Amino acid sequence: QRLKAAVHYTVGCLCQEVEEDKDVQFSKQSIAAISEITFRQCEIFAKDLEMFARHAKRTTVNTEDVKLLARRSNSLLKYITQKSEELASSNMEQKEKKKKKCSAAKGGRTPGEQEAAVTENEDSNMA
Repeated sequence: QRLKAAVHYTVGCLCQEVEEDKDVQFSKQSIAAISEITFRQCEIFAKDLEMFARHAKRTTVNTEDVKLLARRSNSLLKYITQKSEELASSNMEQKEKKKKKCSAAKGGRTPGEQEAAVTENEDSNMA
């Protein structure tokens, strides 16, 4: 019920913005109808996403499932693909930063420098 109320509130806010921009009016009944349709469509989307993941023998919905869901809307698919790529590159940057922090904590050397130091130590031990 709280989720349904949140959807209704958000639809009401969006309708107010449209009213101001386009100089139109929405009745309470039309806002309620839009809210109900939106909520039902979200339920359908959730079930579809669950089925896509299950079909792929996964228990987690991923971005590929969302892209599959959005395939009929070119603009939405393009937007989701762009955001997914941005998130992926951001995650890669964060992983690189963590690796650098970890290697700095282990002696202030990068993995390549650590390997060179180990090789150097082994050479000196053999002599």
